[in-house]
Amino acid sequence: MFSHVMVGVNDLEVSRKFYDALLGTLGIAAGTANKNRYFYRSPTGTFCITTPIDGERATHGNGSTLGFNVTSPEQGDAFHAAGIANGGTDCEEPPGFREGPVGKLYLAYLRDPDGNKLCALHRPAKVA
Repeated sequence: MFSHVMVGVNDLEVSRKFYDALLGTLGIAAGTANKNRYFYRSPTGTFCITTPIDGERATHGNGSTLGFNVTSPEQGDAFHAAGIANGGTDCEEPPGFREGPVGKLYLAYLRDPDGNKLCALHRPAKVA
């Protein structure tokens, strides 16, 4: 459905370090620079960070969350730990499994250095 997602950041190099480490846990290469942006490419889409082109400060969306698929709870834990170690902050409940209307999910939430809310999500295989 999506071709790319772009989020605004205020310090491009602080955010590049954060996202290089965070997305590296998903096997995504370090960001490629293009003027005031970095692009992270995967076989299924592109994630970008940019300083706002209007010159105003970047702000996070209240109520917004960007979700990243992970292949296992361990990869989700690594995603979360890399984010925290590189300037992110913990939010929501600690990483782990939660039961909900759509079944059992592994979720790990954190915020990037600019307050953008991120989530690592793993859907375990259903047992027949």
